[in-house]
This record gives sequence, C-alpha cells and structure tokens, in this order.
Amino acid sequence: MGNRGMEELIPLVNKLQDAFSSIGQSCHLDLPQIAVVGGQSAGKSSVLENFVGRDFLPRGSGIVTRRPLILQLIFSKTEYAEFLHCKSRKFTDFEEVRQEIEAETDRVTGTNKGISPVPINLRIYSPHVLNLTLIDLPGITKVPVGDQPQDIEYQIKDMILQFISRESSLILAVTPANMDLANSDALKLAKEVDPQGLRTIGVITKLDLMDEGTDARDVLENKLLPLRRGYIGVVNRSQKDIEGKKDIRTALAAERKFFLSHPAYRHIADRMGTPHLQKTLNQQLTNHIRESLPALRSKLQSQLLSLEKEVEEYKNFRPDDPTRKTKALLQMVQQFGVDFEKRIEGSGDQVDTLELSGGARINRIFHERFPFELVKMEFDEKDLRREISYAIKNIHGVRTGLFTPDMAFEAIVKKQIVKLKEPSLKCVDLVVSELATVIKKCAEKLSSYPRLREETERIVTTYIREREGRTKDQILLLIDIEQSYINTNHEDFIGFANAQQRSTQLNKKRAVPNQVIRRGWLTINNISLMKGGSKEYWFVLTAESLSWYKDEEEKEKKYMLPLDNLKIRDVEKGFMSNKHVFAIFNTEQRNVYKDLRQIELACDSQEDVDSWKASFLRAGVYPEKDQAENEDGAQENTFSMDPQLERQVETIRNLVDSYVAIINKSIRDLMPKTIMHLMINNTKAFIHHELLAYLYSSADQSSLMEESADQAQRRDDMLRMYHALKEALNIIGDISTSTVSTPVPPPVDDTWIQNTSSHSPTPQRRPVSSVHPPGRPPAVRGPTPGPPLIPVPVGPASFSAPPIPSRPGPHPGVFANNDPFSAPPQIPSRPARIPPGIPPGVPSRRPPAAPSRPTIIRPAEPSLLD
Repeated sequence: MGNRGMEELIPLVNKLQDAFSSIGQSCHLDLPQIAVVGGQSAGKSSVLENFVGRDFLPRGSGIVTRRPLILQLIFSKTEYAEFLHCKSRKFTDFEEVRQEIEAETDRVTGTNKGISPVPINLRIYSPHVLNLTLIDLPGITKVPVGDQPQDIEYQIKDMILQFISRESSLILAVTPANMDLANSDALKLAKEVDPQGLRTIGVITKLDLMDEGTDARDVLENKLLPLRRGYIGVVNRSQKDIEGKKDIRTALAAERKFFLSHPAYRHIADRMGTPHLQKTLNQQLTNHIRESLPALRSKLQSQLLSLEKEVEEYKNFRPDDPTRKTKALLQMVQQFGVDFEKRIEGSGDQVDTLELSGGARINRIFHERFPFELVKMEFDEKDLRREISYAIKNIHGVRTGLFTPDMAFEAIVKKQIVKLKEPSLKCVDLVVSELATVIKKCAEKLSSYPRLREETERIVTTYIREREGRTKDQILLLIDIEQSYINTNHEDFIGFANAQQRSTQLNKKRAVPNQVIRRGWLTINNISLMKGGSKEYWFVLTAESLSWYKDEEEKEKKYMLPLDNLKIRDVEKGFMSNKHVFAIFNTEQRNVYKDLRQIELACDSQEDVDSWKASFLRAGVYPEKDQAENEDGAQENTFSMDPQLERQVETIRNLVDSYVAIINKSIRDLMPKTIMHLMINNTKAFIHHELLAYLYSSADQSSLMEESADQAQRRDDMLRMYHALKEALNIIGDISTSTVSTPVPPPVDDTWIQNTSSHSPTPQRRPVSSVHPPGRPPAVRGPTPGPPLIPVPVGPASFSAPPIPSRPGPHPGVFANNDPFSAPPQIPSRPARIPPGIPPGVPSRRPPAAPSRPTIIRPAEPSLLD
C-alpha cells in the first residue's frame, strides 16, 4: 500500500504485540482514530484514500458520502476487506468494496441524495497497515437537495460532532483552496471540540484548481488565519483522472511535481503533499505510542520485581538432585511447623482481614460458644422446683420431715453436673474441627509435592484424633471428680444459713447496671415494606436494656427496649435471604417494639448470631425452652405444696443455684486449659519433633519429594514469563531510542475561527494593494462572500476584472516544456479593490514582490470611476 510511514511503524507495534503475547497479555495502545471533516466535494474521501493507499471509496460530484464510513485497518498476513453487515463475505477486489459501499448507502438512504447517521462499518485486513480507525464523514452542506431534510446542515454537524468529540481522535479539517478559509465550517467544528488546537490539522485541497494568478502561500505558511498545527496542502486526483484509472502512485508523483514547479510553493514543497500529511499523522501515532510506553514499562517492571524472588530459587534448579530433595523436605516440614504455630498463636506474617481463622476461632469457641452452650442448659424454674419437691418427699418417705434434707440438695446438684458433659464434649469437637482446618491451610504450601502434602495431613490428623480421645477422657474425668464430692465448705458457697436471705439477689441474675456488654450493627428484619422495610441499625446491649441508634455515633437514638421478661428464639432463614436471623420476644405476650410481638434481628453469618446470643446470655436474656410447659403447668397445678415444703424447696433451690454457679465457673476455666495442654500444645510438639521421623518411615524420600506436573509446569511458565518480561522491557527501550517525539507546537491566535464575519477577505488570494477608491467593492470570481457588486455599465471599454495576485500562477503554456519560468508572468491590468466592510485605518496586506519579477501596476481607467 502507499503509506510508507505507516509501514515503518508496523514492525514497532508488532514487536510490542509479540512481547506482550509471549507473557499472555494484550498490549493496549489504543491508537487514535482519524476523522476527516469538510464541506461537500472538498476532497475528504480522496485524502482518506491517499492515507490508506487504496482506491475503494465512492467518488463524484455533489454529496457522495451520505453515511459515516468507519474504516478499521487491521494488521493481518493476508489482504482482504469485510463489512459488518455481511460478515460472511470477504472482498479481495477493492472495486467491489466501492460498489458495496454505494449499494449499502442506497439501501438505507435511497438514491435521491438522502443521508443517514447509521454508519457503515468496513474492515480492511492487510500486512501494510496499523490497527487504526479512520472515519469518512458526510460533507457539510447548507441547502437541502433531493430527499434531504430541511435541517440537513444541523443533522450533519451533529453527526460529525459525535465522531470528533472523542479526545483520542485526530481531526483533518479539509478545505478546498478555491473557497474562503475564514468561513470554513470544518475548522469551526474542530474548534468547538478542540479549542486548544492540539489535534486539528488543516488540509488545503484543490490547489491546482485555483484561479489563475492566485495562490494559498500565506495560508500554507501559517501566516494568514493560523492554526496551531498549521496547514498541509495536497493535490488529489480529478474525476477525469479517476475515470482514466490513474493510480495513486502516479497521482503522488504528479502532486510532487506540482509543488516543486509552482513558484509560490516550491520553497515549502517538502512540507506539502500527501506524503507529508502521511508523515505528520504517522508522527502523531508515534507520539501516542511513545506516550504509552512509560505506563507499559511500569507495569512490566512491577511484574518482574514480583517474580524475582521466586525465580531466584529456580535459576539453578536440578530436579533429580538428591541433596536438593533432602534440603527441600527439611525446609518444608520446618515451615509447616512454623506456620501451624503462627496460626494458633496469632503471630502470622499474613494476617487474614476477611474472617477469623486459626487461634482466633478457637478462642471464640472457648469464651463465647462454650459459655453459651453452658447457659443454654440452664434449668427451667418450674421443672427444678418440682424436682426438688419430689426429691424431698421421696427422701422423707412415709414420714413428714421437719428439717430440710441434705440428700435432696446433693441429688439435684449431681443431676445438674452430669448435664455439663454434653456441652464440654461438643466444645472438644469444635476445636478438633478448627485444628483440621488449620492443618489443611498450612499444608497448602506443600502443594508442589502432592505425596508429601497427603502424608503430612494424614499423619498430623491421625495424631489429633488420638489426642481428641485422651482429651475427652480427661474432661469426663474432671466432671466425674466434681460429681464425686460436693464441697459445701467452698468459700463461694452461700450455705444453708444464707440461702433464704440471698434468694432475692440470686433470682436476679443481672450484671452491673448500665454496663455495656456489646455494640454492633444488626438488621431489624421484620418491618413491613409499608413502614420502610428491613433496615440496619447500630445496637448497644447493656445489662438492663437493648438500644438502637441511626449510626455508630450514638447521637440519634431510635428506641430503648428493657430486658425484663425477654427471651431469644431461633428463626428460619428466608427463602431468598442470605441473612441469619434470631428473634427477641416478651414472655408475657406483650408487644416488644411498636406493634410487633417480636423483633427479628439479622446477621451476616451464623457465627455472629451465636456471638450475639452469648452476649444476651451475659445480660440475662436466655433462649426459649421447648414448649412442653402447658402439660407441665397442668401437672404443677394438680400438685400443691404446704408452706413448710415451699420453704424447704426455696432453700434447696438457692443452694443448688449457688453450687452450680461454682461448678460452671470451674469448668469454664479448666476446659480451655485441658484442651490446650492435651491437644494443641501436644500437636505443636509432635509436628516440631516427630513429624519428620513419621514421614521417613511412611515412604521413601524420592516418592515423597516427587514434583507434581502442575508445579513443573508452573516453574517452566515462571521462568518463561521472567525472560519474556525482560525481553519486552528491552523492546520498549529499543523503541524509546529508535523513535522521536515531536513537541506540541506553541499556541497561536486562532480567534479568527470564532470571530469570522461575512466580509472577511478571501485568505487564499493575496492581492496587491494600491490606492483605491473608497466605495468600490472588489471584483471576484467564485463563491467569495461579501456584499453585492456595484453594477458596471456594459460596453466595449468595461469588463469584470479578476483580482490581481502578487505572484503569477501557472497558465496553460507554462509547463509545456517542464520549465516553470519559460514564460513571463502575466501583467495584471486592474488594481485590486478592498470591500467596504473593512474598517478605516486597517492597512491592507502588501506582500513583498519578487525583485526579479516586479509586478507592474497600471492605473485604473477613468471611465470606470464615473
């Protein structure tokens, strides 16, 4: 294809793409898209074709491009084109591409000049292109023709703005040389979206079609009506050239000849033409690539640093070295022991911030779950009093007792102590489960050697199960010891003398008043949608009340609920809910909150529910018992006690309360100590001192240290990644040194784009100034805007004079022998005139005349001034 600058960029981009592909990543360069904006028949499609280097766009007069064409250039080893609306077909003949564009345009817009904002998506795959997006837009028009709507001008402008507003788009503002540049709609639109002029390049077309004796030198030199990035002049093929099948290469040669031979442009010929436009755009692409390199380099360097430590172990790796296997086995077992101890003791180097783990969960079992299980088996008052009365009566037998029997107290206490076995054994099971989880977590670092990991888990888990049996035996022994002797001389035991006096104090099992037991977020789950639905509040639980606030600042209190007569019950989780719920209700069937008989409180996990329940127990709010109370109540009502028996029951009931509290305190203290000594500490000692011996006895070293296929693949991938990252960094360094960024041009005064008036002079024409009659309008050709001309009498001595240029343009005979100076310049016979719209006192431009070719000025004929 015809764009050599693009072809030089392709190897750079391909190197980057290959380097990133080798590490399994994509190189996001996001090259800018290039949008071509201009009026009808300004030569936009020709500029785009010249940049791509292929003939594929419809050509003609009037409005030819009637739908936006989004052209995606994609680098590929083969060359073909395909449309989004017919993906199944591949076009290899670009003449067929042009025909398909015309047919697809007509299909949506009709054949009578209609337009549509629906773009045509065309992809060209070629080994000669970069991955770029080019956009050919409809020409700006003001007068509707054919089927075009009345607001055609605004529709096209809105369509163009949609494409050029993107910050990464380059705007080619195309203006033909034979129209007034100051009124260029393309430059005005570009100014709207690019006020700094950083991504707008002016393109002047049809320089070869200017009136004889005129040129655009001042514009192309960026002296008149300047742009920040300046203007580039191009000469496109004419319709006759296209119909005559004049190819792009021949057209480029003719364009070069034009600029070199034209006296107004020969000194700037190296900055004119399609090749220079290609070079300018390609430099912008190079700048963009270079701007992307620091971020890419930083990304690669961070990845390289993260791999350095692991790769260091593998650089001199020899899989079959026996000393390496022995060393690795010792290191693995030692690290396993260190990790296990850190997870239990809580000094891990990698602290889990998402959930509790290891020793923290075991601590929670010791001090929240186990006390909760103990309190859950709190005896029911009616059941206890009935049992005490039965015990007293059975001990007295047929006789009516005068004194309170000790045996009734001991019988009830022993029955309560036996109930401690179930929660105590459950506590051991929970700790064993947590230890098994810790072992699995610690063994994850052994995953490189599957057999070693499997054997380590098996040996340590077996040892824990063995210690579990011994720990449970020891705990049952502790409970049996407590049951074997009831020590009524314990310093905390109230004794018979104080039992009656302290009964009222013992019945009220509340903590210190106003003591805050717990704070935290909970969701009230059962508020109806009509009243706002479920909502999260900040709860504060004290020894006497439960309060909730709007937030943790505790400034706006929503409600305070006294804890008297409250109990807890479990609530089943909703079908669509992932919350865990429990409820608080009043045992006297009163509303707890507003019109609610119970409030349902929701937590994110079951652990949070258990923790809150334990906190409520500390505040004296107990779980609901199994509802067999109606039957029990009926039996109670049929069983009546005399006043003496009632006093005896009350005394023993208070004694049992006091002694069971002593036993519970002792068990809560001894349970964690027993489990830590017999299970956890023994397991740590086993891992440090005996695990290695067990591993050697279970299998030979070679089989234990046999590397997994995944680990071998991981090692190879890591080494490959390491070298690929270094290679990619080297490529980025090469690109940085082999390419050059061009600085952004300094700002220019481009306010003329906004402040243009209908009387601005035609910038492409540089007339010679002389003494002018003050009220005469200029005589012009073409569409130069301005006030209407004063009619001139028709006669042999009158004629419409063309504007007088400062430099002669080529005429038909100038290049007959390829010598631009073979014919003398045309001598103008009429002076130029200034339009009346120019304010007085503004000097006219007088460009210096070439000394070798002076411009001869003849005075005006008197007959024209009459």
